[in-house]
Amino acid sequence: MSIDSEMEEILSLFFEESFEGLDTMESGLLTLEDGADRETINNIFRAAHSIKGGAGTFGFMEISEFTHSVETLLDEMRNGARAITADALQVLLQSVDVIREMTQSAQAKQPIVMTGPNALSGELARILAQRVAPSAVADMSAAASEAPPAVPAAQSTVAPRIVQPVKRDIAAVAAALTGPLEGWRIVFAPDVSLFKTCNDPMRIFDELANLGPLEVTANVDDVPNMSDLEPTQCFLSWTLLLRGAVEHARVAEVFDWVDASSKITYEPIYGVSSSSAATDGPAADLPQSAAPRSAGASDLHAAPPSAAKSGGESGSLRVATEKVDALINLVGELVITQSMLGRFAEKYEPEDIEALRRSLAQLTRNTRELQESVMQIRMLPIGFSFNRFPRLVHDLSRKLGKKVELKLSGENTELDKTVLEKIGDPLVHLVRNALDHGLEAPAQRVAAGKSETGTLELNAFHEGGSIIIEVKDDGAGLNKERILAKARERGLVDSDAMLSDEHIYNLIFVAGFSTADTVSDVSGRGVGMDVVRRNINDLGGHVQIFSVQGQGSTIRIRLPLTLAILEGQVLRVGKEIYVASLVSIIETVQSTRDNLSCVAGRTELFKHRADYLPIIRLHELFGIEPDSREISDGLLVVLEADGRRVAMLVDELLAQQQVVIKSLETNFKQVPGLAGATIHGDGTVALILDVPGLIRTFLERQSTQMGRAA
Repeated sequence: MSIDSEMEEILSLFFEESFEGLDTMESGLLTLEDGADRETINNIFRAAHSIKGGAGTFGFMEISEFTHSVETLLDEMRNGARAITADALQVLLQSVDVIREMTQSAQAKQPIVMTGPNALSGELARILAQRVAPSAVADMSAAASEAPPAVPAAQSTVAPRIVQPVKRDIAAVAAALTGPLEGWRIVFAPDVSLFKTCNDPMRIFDELANLGPLEVTANVDDVPNMSDLEPTQCFLSWTLLLRGAVEHARVAEVFDWVDASSKITYEPIYGVSSSSAATDGPAADLPQSAAPRSAGASDLHAAPPSAAKSGGESGSLRVATEKVDALINLVGELVITQSMLGRFAEKYEPEDIEALRRSLAQLTRNTRELQESVMQIRMLPIGFSFNRFPRLVHDLSRKLGKKVELKLSGENTELDKTVLEKIGDPLVHLVRNALDHGLEAPAQRVAAGKSETGTLELNAFHEGGSIIIEVKDDGAGLNKERILAKARERGLVDSDAMLSDEHIYNLIFVAGFSTADTVSDVSGRGVGMDVVRRNINDLGGHVQIFSVQGQGSTIRIRLPLTLAILEGQVLRVGKEIYVASLVSIIETVQSTRDNLSCVAGRTELFKHRADYLPIIRLHELFGIEPDSREISDGLLVVLEADGRRVAMLVDELLAQQQVVIKSLETNFKQVPGLAGATIHGDGTVALILDVPGLIRTFLERQSTQMGRAA
């Protein structure tokens, strides 16, 4: 591998870890609004410190210098020198956004625009220049030294925090038995690959010098002769003498980017105390925590918790080792089965038929397990998408002047990476709509007998072969009369039409439809809900609305777990075989003549409970010959998409099975009403129905025919 390609891989790792660190900072800052927690502050500080150090190492000095100001403010907070205020937290949250934008520009190899960072640097300088009252600092220190009270589960807006007791620094323990800490003696022996990973020891030493006076001594004993010297490798080690009572954690953090591949020893230097002078006990009598330790695996400081990547869509996946091991084991089983079947190709006897059946059954099991294992590799927890919402709700509720409690559940529910990436924008639309339209202002809620704080819930769970995502609020609910009046005003429904609640609610998904009285940058332009339904339909799912006026609304999204494999119902029309997604099928019925009617002599309708559904004759749409043209002789499959239901006439229902989707557009051309094709075990091709497209195509044809008749 060339040095350039190695550099690209290392840079990619830096950007990935930086985005994770930014998400750690953002989620931590949001939890600090509920009370000071030293462990949380330390996690935020460590994330900022790693980003600053990494940016400096790779030469992104704009990011490093701006993050240094953020780090300074966080350092004062974690040391108890500054109270945590709402003003400071808001500036720090804005700083996270700025660092993210700067990092994204660096990742895209674009110039970093400094307008935003320069403006925010002024805000950081203003906060740092403010004097803090001693009483406030004392209160903050006391709060940080004690575990915060437990937050009731009903009031928690994020996953529960695990509050750990603050660990005492090893220097403080040793100082109690010897004397005050006066410095550190550090032996730094990096791996020979130090330069290849683009780490510059001089930058590390400069960072240490910021903590106190530093003396550096180089060890050249391992440097080879000139003829054997490889200039890209590091053969040096150093002994560093750092003066000052610096906490061990701050010293260790300087080596964050090299400690995993280096041997580093930290030896505290203490002064002489009266207790140690009175006793002549050797240094070996010190507690074990005060002795020098090797930090080859960086076990001296906690790593920031992993968070969802926020750098946009990625072409790579992080795969758990267990999933890879399972895949390797299954491939091994397939090799064994292939070997068993291979012997039949060389020599086959009639009495071997039973052994052949057993081998084929084993091959079927292995293939199914391999398919499931491969699909599991692409599965990611929906928490990767949910992680953006605490910040979104925080910012938008402040802007709207509303008090909102966000509850997340089912974050570990897994779905395909492609589905996960494409569901993000529809969920953002739904959350923004719930905050703006659904939840009332505090005064309105109190007047309605509710708590002034509204509740917004995001929940995900598996149901059958699908994943269900619910966005639920306890706000005002949908106003059916107002929606219906707007729809009649726009000519979307007839003035005398009697619509069910479900039909009325689905009107909000019509393009350009809005009941907002005023236009804002949050909502009111009629853009958003139609995009939500279209994107969800494109994923092979559908959306439902449940609402009770004055009590709130629930929007339920049903999605397939993956886009590569379809859980389908196999249908037959004449000699042709089709597959329809089980997600789109409501039920299958056999009609009688009493349930059929005709409008204007053309449109056939099927009475399905209280509704009249238009009938799609699939053989007419695709120009094929059915077994029978009489509706009573066939079966009607009730389908739903885009909030509309239809009945599709077919000759026979066959099996329900998983099918692998093959693109028609790639291999042939795009056909309206068809989403793709699949190949059955006997080699025949079955066409996969695009239910939303099928309904649109049918309605367009009906509209054209009625226009001609008129």
